[in-house]
Amino acid sequence: MPKRRVFINKTFASFGLSGLLLISCSANNNFSPSPKGGKTMILSSSAFVDNGLIPAKYTCDGADISPPLIWDEIPSATQSLALIVDDPDAPGRTFVHWVVYDIPPTIKQLPEKIIGSKTIPSCGVQGKNDFGNFGYGGPCPPSGTHRYFFHLYALDKKLNLESGANKNQIIRVMEGHVLEKAELIGRYKRQG
Repeated sequence: MPKRRVFINKTFASFGLSGLLLISCSANNNFSPSPKGGKTMILSSSAFVDNGLIPAKYTCDGADISPPLIWDEIPSATQSLALIVDDPDAPGRTFVHWVVYDIPPTIKQLPEKIIGSKTIPSCGVQGKNDFGNFGYGGPCPPSGTHRYFFHLYALDKKLNLESGANKNQIIRVMEGHVLEKAELIGRYKRQG
């Protein structure tokens, strides 16, 4: 598995202090322009490193808010992005924690604490997770340490699905339209 670069965006600190319930996405970032060609799409977080532990703040043991995510090296033909967060270690089946789709290709990050609504203003549409809610539902493994896969897909079209679509519906509509995929893995074990 290739090493992933971790980017820390100073603007995330200001989001945490804002106290706002609704936080918009941002097309601005601190990345330097990179040369074209030969690059791979990158997904990272300032909250945890790839294959590292997810802080309790982003789980059912804490505030259960979404972590900050940032990406780069989106293919130039991208028309939209989709994010799926799931837990393949859940008992019985892969458990879906978050689904966001029709993210504009100009968006480069999702700040911490995205609210559980049908849409994220100027930033995309949220589907339903396996808790039955819109938006993010944090890790809450019944036992042991689980892995949480954050999958980001660059697509050659908008999905144009109604809000509330589930992972299976999104995967079906994405078929044949994925330009590139990035992945970030976090791990979590219940505290106490």
